[in-house]
Amino acid sequence: MARSQHIGVLAGEKSGDILGGAVLRELKRRNSDLSFSGIGGEQMALHGLTSLHDMERLSVFGLVEPLARLPELLSIRRSVGRHMIEHQPQLFLGIDSPDFNLALEQKLRRKDIKTAHLVSPSVWAWRPGRIHKIKKAVDLMLCLLPFERDFYEQHGVRAALVGHPLIEELSALPDRATARKYLGLSERGQILACMPGSRASEIEHLGPIFAQVIMKLLASDSELEVVVPAASLERLEQVQHFMPINDDRFSVIEGQSRLAMVASDSILCASGTTTLEAMLIGRPITIAYRMAWLSWQILSRMVTSPFVGLPNIIAGESIVPEFLQGEATVENLYQSVLESFGTAGDAQRERFAELSTCIGSDFAVRSVDAIEELLAHGGD
Repeated sequence: MARSQHIGVLAGEKSGDILGGAVLRELKRRNSDLSFSGIGGEQMALHGLTSLHDMERLSVFGLVEPLARLPELLSIRRSVGRHMIEHQPQLFLGIDSPDFNLALEQKLRRKDIKTAHLVSPSVWAWRPGRIHKIKKAVDLMLCLLPFERDFYEQHGVRAALVGHPLIEELSALPDRATARKYLGLSERGQILACMPGSRASEIEHLGPIFAQVIMKLLASDSELEVVVPAASLERLEQVQHFMPINDDRFSVIEGQSRLAMVASDSILCASGTTTLEAMLIGRPITIAYRMAWLSWQILSRMVTSPFVGLPNIIAGESIVPEFLQGEATVENLYQSVLESFGTAGDAQRERFAELSTCIGSDFAVRSVDAIEELLAHGGD
């Protein structure tokens, strides 16, 4: 690594901070003299990142909602860009947050700073024209799933398949009985894990309808328990507000989302990474999603993929039920969850086992291998 002993890195959300933490740890293991600056959270800070701004300021979602924050977001991006151009890192690594990172990466690449992007934008699903911007913005796309790498190679973008960090993370989880005991759940009864999302806007849109579904399920099955893991104390309070269910068999807990999934027999969730986690853990899923009306009107016209759930995208066919916007009704979700406790759930588990074998591991090692290859050979 000849240019300097410094790498720029930027993550806009907690999930990106976790990925970045693993990559920074491996980079530091190989070269203890490396320093890091940019934007990140606790995980990257543990491995030496000097954060120029609070990562929480970048955590906005939707198509319309970020407009209110646009001046601040643009100011932060300009600030990070000036810092990187001044300090000339060997590499700038953007982690997810494509609308923020790709423009920054393009600017830095024009200044002869090598760029890599971790977690492919969903260009195969919507706004496929972004591939032209990606070509200009990144020297290397680090892909977590096989179909992503294939897509970029077909479009002439250098890409590396680096495996998925969830493989190692989930292998450390306990078995179902241990998870239930730890969470204080029934040893024998059926358990539904309900996961309305980690963003405030997701809980606002899904919480009320999930609450109605849960109340109907609890009324129809005296043995059922429902657990809702909230991503933070703020989200826990929000869940309690939007899902005010007064039943001893209903509980909201802070964190422990993966333990709740392991403990469960079925999962009702928002679309997102949770669907991949559930697939790898081997629990049947019902996917729902709702967003602000105007965001939905715009987004639904841009989407080219027939699916939103990662198990369906990986499989290339519908193996998990998806109920989006107006289809996310109480009756649809209620019937789907009921079916998931039976043969429909068995069919999902069988396909999940097949699909899980095609996703690789050793994420951090393979990511840093690809980064070092880029730095050693550039555009060769």
